Amino acid sequence: MVETQVKTAHPKGLWVLFGTEMWERFNFYGMRAILTLFLINSLMMKEADASIIYGGFLGLCYLTPMLGGFVADRFFGNRNCILLGGLMMAIGQLLLFTSASIFGTNLSLATTLMWSALGIIIFGNGFFKPNISSMVGSLYPKQEKSKLDTAFTIFYMGINLGAFLGQLICPLIGDIKDANGIRDIHAFKWGFLAASIAMLIGTLVFYFLKNKYVITPEGKPLGGLPSKNEASDFEEGEAQKAVFSAKSLVMAVIAFVALFFAFRYLLGGENFIKTVIYPIIYASGLTLAGLIISDTSLTKIERDRIFVIYIVAFFIIFFWAAFEQAGSSLTFIADNQTDRNFFGWNMPPSMVQIFNGLFVFSFALPFSILWDKLRASGKEPISPVKQAIGLGLIALSYFILAYNVKDLGNSGLLGIKWLILMYLIQTFAELCLSPIGLSLVGKLSPKRFSSLLFGVFFLSNAAGYALAGTLGSIIPATGDKFIKAKELGIELQPILDKTVTPTAEQLQILTTNQIDASNPIFAGFEIHNLFEFFMVFVVLTGLAAVILFALTPVLKKMMHGVR
Repeated sequence: MVETQVKTAHPKGLWVLFGTEMWERFNFYGMRAILTLFLINSLMMKEADASIIYGGFLGLCYLTPMLGGFVADRFFGNRNCILLGGLMMAIGQLLLFTSASIFGTNLSLATTLMWSALGIIIFGNGFFKPNISSMVGSLYPKQEKSKLDTAFTIFYMGINLGAFLGQLICPLIGDIKDANGIRDIHAFKWGFLAASIAMLIGTLVFYFLKNKYVITPEGKPLGGLPSKNEASDFEEGEAQKAVFSAKSLVMAVIAFVALFFAFRYLLGGENFIKTVIYPIIYASGLTLAGLIISDTSLTKIERDRIFVIYIVAFFIIFFWAAFEQAGSSLTFIADNQTDRNFFGWNMPPSMVQIFNGLFVFSFALPFSILWDKLRASGKEPISPVKQAIGLGLIALSYFILAYNVKDLGNSGLLGIKWLILMYLIQTFAELCLSPIGLSLVGKLSPKRFSSLLFGVFFLSNAAGYALAGTLGSIIPATGDKFIKAKELGIELQPILDKTVTPTAEQLQILTTNQIDASNPIFAGFEIHNLFEFFMVFVVLTGLAAVILFALTPVLKKMMHGVR
């Protein structure tokens, strides 16, 4: 009788992973909060270019987990990859600190260091990210797998506590304006230094506590070298190795190349990130999804469940494309067209994002309790329904914002309360969607594919971030551009309305001051103002919500009993 009792407490290893992930997220979100402002103000880039770089950087951070997951599953094991990734990210932040220290005297070297830093952080993140997520599920015995939704919600709180601290501290010391609103463009380095120190702390926490607490229910170390895996680690009757034929691998390579050129053609333009990095992200996701499905050892039930992961992952792309405006277009609006007076304090624009982390931390537990209560009474919606609700909420948040910027004109300021309300609604959306998505992958994926399928799931994030970069770059001119143009003796509105043709000299002046002389175009439509810009997100996420909701009866059948 005693032996069948299920333990109620979560294993201590969850708290070690929570702490490690918390410091890593401090490092990532802290740097992310000030990155685009650093690119524009210190490295003298255009907002549209900064948005594209931001989208490409975030996208690649979620593409490299494929590589990290593969290397961990086959060669190094989870633990070693987490330590390697943590050290690489700390080094990358130190390079950003150096770039932000020398741009005043050597702009080209500072720009080269910035690219090197982003590259190292991208690969470090790839080793770190999939391995820590896939270890959470392994802490629990088979009969306690139902606790995974709650475990991932707790883990998600760690992520967001770290994000909150990073978005508080890095902007406070890195994004500084004086009483006249003049920004100290040399302060960004302190934000990057804080991010580097946080990453070192996280890596040390994991290094010293892993052997004692990050263990299986039987007390064996988790995430060791794959060569030490035993048959007892797998589900009964489950294949232990993925079986990819030479033919399917060759087909995957051909498919990748074909998709790469197709996306390159569709995206067009001169920008390296838009024409090379984005197509790599989109093509990788589709190729890997196809490769996993080609495995001959898959049963029909396994294949159905993997298709559910794919369908959900596709809709998640639209969620992240809208959600990840936080670090680009929404930061630019907070900087240039928002009254940031928060109870008498003028909040740094890069810190407005902090409300998301704050709200997640406040509401993650209530949401977790809500799902537990609904589950107990048999009324809990299945995961895809929760995700459709999340998409619907994000559409609502942008609709409220669109309505409130409608009559601002070129000089009006948006009240900060509307951005805070938007982040509150988006947080509810995120809690319906993101931890639930991670948990769904954990519940639906066969063990031999778990890291790879987490990789596919993160690839949908990557595609979402790449799309976020593209969408962020179509932000029309904000109030500051009209003011700047006027100071230069140019009326910008008639030029944008095409009622006045600018002279070659005026065009040169506008270009030098990083002001566009035409409105952005998206899907053949000209975006004239912020109202139209925000309505793009309302339409995209609203449609995605409706379609996903309509698909749920089919998905429920394909999940074969998994909730």
